[in-house]
Amino acid sequence: MISVQAGLAAALAWSIGHDLLGNPAPIFAPSAAVGTIVASLGQRAHRTVELLLGVGLGIATTDFLLSFLGTGFWQTGFIVGCAILATLVLFGRSGAAVGQAGGTAVLLAALAPAQKDLEWPRIVEAMVGGVVGIVVVALLVPLNPMRILDRDAAPIFHCLARQLREVSAALTTSDQQRAVRALDALRGMGPDLDRMHQALSGAEEVVSLAPARWLRRQDVERFARASQLLERVIEHSRGVARRSAMALQYNEPIPPDLPASVGQLADAVDLLRREHRAGRPTERTRHTVRAALHQAGRARAQGVDEFGDAVVTQLRTAASDLLRATGYDPTTANDEVRKAVQDGENSVHAGDD
Repeated sequence: MISVQAGLAAALAWSIGHDLLGNPAPIFAPSAAVGTIVASLGQRAHRTVELLLGVGLGIATTDFLLSFLGTGFWQTGFIVGCAILATLVLFGRSGAAVGQAGGTAVLLAALAPAQKDLEWPRIVEAMVGGVVGIVVVALLVPLNPMRILDRDAAPIFHCLARQLREVSAALTTSDQQRAVRALDALRGMGPDLDRMHQALSGAEEVVSLAPARWLRRQDVERFARASQLLERVIEHSRGVARRSAMALQYNEPIPPDLPASVGQLADAVDLLRREHRAGRPTERTRHTVRAALHQAGRARAQGVDEFGDAVVTQLRTAASDLLRATGYDPTTANDEVRKAVQDGENSVHAGDD
């Protein structure tokens, strides 16, 4: 899709530069259009502003220095260096602004002896290219924001569910190292979370700029809230893995319902993604979370020691955030957690009686 957007933007920008602006060889407009398109999702409007600032600063620096330095190999190097330095001082390490300032300085310093009055066409074409790039991504070929989000959230859901199942298997087989490896994997999810944040920024940009995608604003907002809660679930899942490893290290009793509870929580994570993706109500997710809490309550009633009890506590907090991700408010989610755990404990005590 990005390749289609870039190709279309380059063609439109070239046509405008050639047919409307009268430039027989328009270079700057297609270049600026493609630069806008290939910018990171969520940064395209910002990237266009940076392009224009870089062009303007490159022109100002070059015109000022050429007026008394003249042209030549060392003048070109000095002018380019000054243009980039000025951009870094004024705008920081903005790749788009720095690149455009340096590129503009190179073109003007190198072509000034052979071709005059390049400054105004350069500014106009940069503006045309940036605007064309925004128009293409906002009006002509807008991305599907939910497809962006689902693509980059999928690895997070898969990894979280897989590692929770690894913890469940570790508790079942008394394999402490397996729980440690699952903990390490959960700690290494940072890059996937960064990509999801970038995708969310891109989706928010699309639903802000593209009228055809305005109807998806509520979906994107709901995903943004759910993603914050998902990160909390990941953090609590790390606690589940850590406490499980400690319980196994100290040979604490592991009731069969405890690993079953962790496995049910993994199933709930999978269901949450599937139901969100399909746009269906999240009742199956909620039912599975309650089942996981019921088993956690049974495990506590059957007898766990210090770290096993901490596993149950972490499961409860993770389940509460997972229920909130389905749409429950915090009070309702906590009430559901307490009730499910208490029902699990009562079922064991009733059997003892």
